[in-house]
Parts: sequence; structure tokens; C-alpha cells
Amino acid sequence: MADLFDPIRLGDIELSSRIVMAPMTRSRAEEGDEASDMMRLYYEQRASAGLIITEGVYPCEDAKGYVRTPGLANERQMLSWAKVVEAVHKRGGKIVAQLMHCGRVASHHNKPIGSRTLAPSAIQADGKLYTDAVGMAPFEMPEAMTADEVTQTIEAYANCAAMAREAGFDGVELHATSGYLPAQFLSTGTNHREDAYGGSLSGRLKFTLDTLMAISEKIGSGRVGIRICPGNPFNDLQDDNPEETFAELLKAISPMGLAYLHVIRMKAGVDNIKLANDHFTGPIILNDSYDLDRAQKALGSGQGDAVSFGRHYISNPDLVERFKIGAELTPVNFKTLYLPGAEGYIDYPAVD
Repeated sequence: MADLFDPIRLGDIELSSRIVMAPMTRSRAEEGDEASDMMRLYYEQRASAGLIITEGVYPCEDAKGYVRTPGLANERQMLSWAKVVEAVHKRGGKIVAQLMHCGRVASHHNKPIGSRTLAPSAIQADGKLYTDAVGMAPFEMPEAMTADEVTQTIEAYANCAAMAREAGFDGVELHATSGYLPAQFLSTGTNHREDAYGGSLSGRLKFTLDTLMAISEKIGSGRVGIRICPGNPFNDLQDDNPEETFAELLKAISPMGLAYLHVIRMKAGVDNIKLANDHFTGPIILNDSYDLDRAQKALGSGQGDAVSFGRHYISNPDLVERFKIGAELTPVNFKTLYLPGAEGYIDYPAVD
């Protein structure tokens, strides 16, 4: 039976344990959407994780959606992340960059000047997001991507992955849930295209598959992961048959030799853990609301190969050590999750 503290190899990445830090937007990037010194310390504090998956980083300027989120789209941003990676590696940690294109989930108030809001189809999402400029703002009507823009976006993902490796990252994770661009291509409610990237199920799968292939060709498939959550309605995402959509996606990606599949379980609706185990043959990282006991039981029963923790890692930078000795966990201050500054970010203490 697998144990949470056992080492594991995910593709080409060796982990000291199966305890993974989940990707979490924290909105602390500095001017130019570069990784700040405060971000470097934040990740360095949590380097005892078997693997850190960073907050989502945008692969091109059109991809940005949220306020104060970092990019990995130019040399300055790459060099800023290199300092983060170096700090994590010096403490013996492993770290991958999550690549996040928000697509239609965006406001021009948060985006670089001159960038655009693009999506598979010109269908506006119902909802709002926070901006520093005007507070809550509605999602904007996106422009439908041309065939050339689809190709350019796939290339941007691949180039971002190459820059991630240049910065020293151990790999990348493609964010394909939460209503962002890959999920928009996959879903019937957001993809009304009539070209090769829409229409049939195989057409709706094509963007995600082509993106994974392009990234893999740049850095090797053993350093590429993907995160999914079939049936997740977040950011106004709707699909007629998410079980069918993701069963076919998982069958298609299984032969690619990816480092891992990162799957978020749902409290109701689609049984994502079963779906993943039924159709994906590679390593699986489980996510969402696990504590130590439930994580150990999930690994022991063969549901997955590792478990990622989000909220626990916000307020417990030494989560691995706390789990080992059975120390009490520090609760999260949810009021400071996305505020700029150190409070609620780098001031959570390690256990004595």
C-alpha cells in the first residue's frame, strides 16, 4: 500500500514524498507581472513538499484574467521565476509551473494594455471578477479566435513551457479546468466552432490535445501534467455530457506518457476519481479537501498516486513536517487570500 510519505517518480520528476502543494492564485505579482521577492519567499517556505505546483502563470498577454497574477511570457518574467525556482531547489524541493490561459474569464482592467480577450466562440460568461481599478467587473464579451490565433495560442503555450524549463522549473501543468481556455474548447456550452477545433467531440478535444503535444515536443512529455475537473460549473462552464467528453480526453492522453493527471474530485455529480482511474493509465494526483487521514486512505485503496493540498498549504508552510509529527494545523485567514502584501501570505509560522 502506498504511503503519503513514500517517494515517487512522476514521469521524469522525482518526488521525496507524495504530498503535493496545489496551485493557488494569490495575486502578489509585482509590476510587469513578474514574480516578486515575496513570492520567492512564499514558495521557499513550502519547499519541503514533494512537489510544488505554482499558481497559474499566463503564457501570453491575451491569457491574463485576474488581478496581480504573474506571467511567464517574456524574459523579465522568466528571470524573476528563476529566482523562485532556485530558492526551492536549494531547499531540496521540486516545482512545476501551472500554465493558465483564462480565455473569456477576463476584464480589460486586469489585462496588459493592447491585449485582447479571446475564446473559442464569442459567448460571454455570466459572472464577475475583481479588479483593482473598479472593484467587481463583469466578464467581457470575448472575440472568437481565428484559426491562426488558435495556432498562435498553442505556440504560446509551448514557448512558455520552454521558458519554464529555461528558468529551471522541473516541468509544467496545463490548467484545463475552472472554466479557462482548454475547458472552454472542451465544453459544448462554450465551443460553437465549425472548424477543426469544434463541432464534434473529436474537434472539441483537439485544442487540448494539440497543446499537450506541442508542450511535450518542447520539454518532453515526462515533464508535463494536466489538471481537470469534469462537470465543474465554475466560471459559467457547461457541457452536455462531461463524462463522455473527459472519458475520451483521458483515453487520448493516456498513451502520451505524461508525468501525471491532476484530478479534482466533485462533492456531487461526476465521480471524477473513478472516471480518471477508468480511463487514464498514468500517475494520478488527487485533489480537493483531503486531510491526512483521508489522503492516506485514498492512496491505500489505490485511488491515486499522490495527493495535493491547497488550503492547508496556505497557512502551514511546513505541512509535511506537521503531518509527520501530528502537529495541529494553523487555520487559514480567508480575508487575506488575495490582498497585496505579506499578511496572510508569508507570515504563517512553522511549527516549533
